[in-house]
Amino acid sequence: MSESEEHYWLLSRPSGIEETRNPHLQRHLPPSRVFSWIRSGARDLTANPLSSLVYGLLVAVLSGLLIYTFFEFNLDYVLFPALSGFMIVAPLVAMGLYQKSAKLAQGERVRLSDMLAVKAHSGGQMLFVGLLLTLLALIWLRAAVLVYALFFGYRAFPGADEFIPLIIGTPAGWGMLATGIVVGGLFAALGFAVSAFSIPMLLDRRTDALSAMGTSMALVWNNLPVMVAWGAVVLVMVGISIATFLLGLIIIFPLLGHATWHAYRDMMPEG
Repeated sequence: MSESEEHYWLLSRPSGIEETRNPHLQRHLPPSRVFSWIRSGARDLTANPLSSLVYGLLVAVLSGLLIYTFFEFNLDYVLFPALSGFMIVAPLVAMGLYQKSAKLAQGERVRLSDMLAVKAHSGGQMLFVGLLLTLLALIWLRAAVLVYALFFGYRAFPGADEFIPLIIGTPAGWGMLATGIVVGGLFAALGFAVSAFSIPMLLDRRTDALSAMGTSMALVWNNLPVMVAWGAVVLVMVGISIATFLLGLIIIFPLLGHATWHAYRDMMPEG
């Protein structure tokens, strides 16, 4: 690590972490490590599975109600970016699953009420990160509207039933799709880097929001191969959830939540 990098870490490191050369920032884990996280997540899911499945059911129901609201109030034009934005705020929604995994690791019994009433070690710092992630998701929704206007001007959104043919059947649609993927990918990458480990860290130890987010970004940046693989797994599983009309979310969301906790514990030292 260079002198400038070390200086940055000493300024941004969470309190309570020893002043070392921070080997946890460069774990060099192979991409195949994600399968170990999935297996560990599946183990936590099957330990008192009802609590995790009910948690996943609640997330699926709330997601379904949100989608219904979009159509009911003629906001279907934000449906696709909203589904992408869900990946930005999902780590915040999964706090109860992190709580279960943490308690199981300590040999404690976990109830659904424990998962729904999470008490983070960092207290209100979790709220600050939540507000930032929500703001990022809202900015992405606005950016998606601007991308649509860039290619179709003031033309009204044709509705979800006509939108797919419009995208794949016109040059403007292809251009909008390509631009949307690039812009959305940038937002998703930023949200992923900021929240991947910051939410579990704020739950697990007493630190401030900015330190947690900085550490999360550093961990992702210094472990790109395994984190890209993990992001790809998350993307595929979210796609499966959408393809099954959110029914798959009942199992997939708890599985990914528990696996994310084990990814965090694998990356970070005990503290």
